[in-house]
Amino acid sequence: MAARRGALLVACAAVCWSSGGLVARLVTTSPWTTSLWRGLFASLFLTVVLRVVRRRGIFALWRDGGRPVLIVAVCMATASTCFIFSLAHTSVANTLILMSTGPYVAGLLAFILLGERVARRTWLTMGVVLVGASVMVSDSYRRGAIVGDLLAIVMASSFAIATVLIRRHPEIQMAPAAALATALTALVALPMADPLGTAPRDLALLAFFGVGQFGAGFLLFTAGARLIPAAESSLIGMLETVLGPLWVWLVLSERPGAASLAGGALILAALLANTVVDLLASGE
Repeated sequence: MAARRGALLVACAAVCWSSGGLVARLVTTSPWTTSLWRGLFASLFLTVVLRVVRRRGIFALWRDGGRPVLIVAVCMATASTCFIFSLAHTSVANTLILMSTGPYVAGLLAFILLGERVARRTWLTMGVVLVGASVMVSDSYRRGAIVGDLLAIVMASSFAIATVLIRRHPEIQMAPAAALATALTALVALPMADPLGTAPRDLALLAFFGVGQFGAGFLLFTAGARLIPAAESSLIGMLETVLGPLWVWLVLSERPGAASLAGGALILAALLANTVVDLLASGE
């Protein structure tokens, strides 16, 4: 029963996250203004939830984590900002598929920096992912959209660095780090944003972007991931990568190029195969 509940929570998180590309397309605000409002709404939401659940102020929780929490938050804020700007410069499919390579970048960094063992099939997966990413980026270069793809790679790398830091410092609590990251995202965006020029319709969408897409998705995932194996979480989490482009295709008829589709299919196939092998090896 617990495993079933965990799978459902992670699936709901993936559905929440998958709405990000569509919301980014529907709002008329600049990327900086979008980052500001998304970060502000997400930070306020997570701060209130932490206050209710932990019964401690957010500043006390940040102090408990010390410098590692700040570094992780900076990495997550960088990734969040790059996510918005990547969506502004390339297709939703490219952004989400390149973002999904983050765990394998984390595995490579953990091997280099922490000496963690990497399975042979994971090395093979990394190689296939690299080929697929190269195909997607080369296609974007031909279409003049390479900036968006590069920002997606920076986003994945930033999340990977945060993941390695959390492995190195297991005492780091993710929820306070996420609340700090979203606050930093809003602060960085503030000088370049135009919050007072935001239309009511956009403000409502941006409130959902921060509270529903990021905040609720984050809490659902952290609650569900505790109840199921990591490989199963990764497999279910791939719903975001599939559903995100589907929403913008259904609503806005946005389609990536043929080469991007081919590279993306290669990446998704490699990730899916590696995750399924992990599940079979664990006996799940």
